[in-house]
Amino acid sequence: MNLLAAITENEEAVDQIYNVALNDRTSLNQLYEMIEEQLLQRVKGLTPKKPIHRDFRAGDVRHSQADIIKAETLLGYRPTHRITEGMEGTMDWYVSMNLLNTKDV
Repeated sequence: MNLLAAITENEEAVDQIYNVALNDRTSLNQLYEMIEEQLLQRVKGLTPKKPIHRDFRAGDVRHSQADIIKAETLLGYRPTHRITEGMEGTMDWYVSMNLLNTKDV
């Protein structure tokens, strides 16, 4: 998406703000489960942990779904990966770079 915005020759597309997403929803609980599953497969000694839920705060958005029509129309943006595929591709990198403090995971 960033590359499409940077190299576009469509003058209407310049100086715009775009939503970058899949036109789909993922809850925080689903995201937590995806991250946990990926970590459990890659980091020895981890055990599953339940997420800690807190009360909603003023201004929290409970449900949202980015509208990507503008990016599709002006830039030709077409998502190529679902969140699970992207997570699988990046989790190996995070683990290999030791960016995760596994004592806290």
